[in-house]
Amino acid sequence: MEKALEEAQRALEQGEFPVGCVIVHKGEVVASGGRSQSKGPRPSEIHHAEIIALNRLANAGGIPPDPPLTVYTTLEPCLMCYGALLLSGIREIVYAFEDVMGGGTGCDLARLAPLYRSRRVTLVPHVCREESISLLKTYFRTPSNHYWEGSLLARYTLSQ
Repeated sequence: MEKALEEAQRALEQGEFPVGCVIVHKGEVVASGGRSQSKGPRPSEIHHAEIIALNRLANAGGIPPDPPLTVYTTLEPCLMCYGALLLSGIREIVYAFEDVMGGGTGCDLARLAPLYRSRRVTLVPHVCREESISLLKTYFRTPSNHYWEGSLLARYTLSQ
């Protein structure tokens, strides 16, 4: 999780929404990513840390033939990222801070289509939670950062 927090810190230093992600195989980081393109009047909703890490893993040769893979991310994955992680064969997701506004891990996989229903994943929440909250508070308290300004996530984070 320390390396995911470093990715989130780098994103914050670049004025981006501070979320970081690493993918680990057999104790080694095989891919990482930080949130990008969250600045400006038209932020991208596909450049999430998890998607960037998955793209980097694919560009580095793809999923290793002998899983399992573990993802460490500083914010609970949204539905898009959760689905992509499941389809990529990730079997353990460790996250720091719950996303009360857009977290996807509460999705009941048993009620979805067979492609998702058959996936098994272990979720481990609240690892380094305070460190993630600190980065997000810094982001939301910076007047020039407008991404999710005033949102449920912003209000919840600032109340922690």
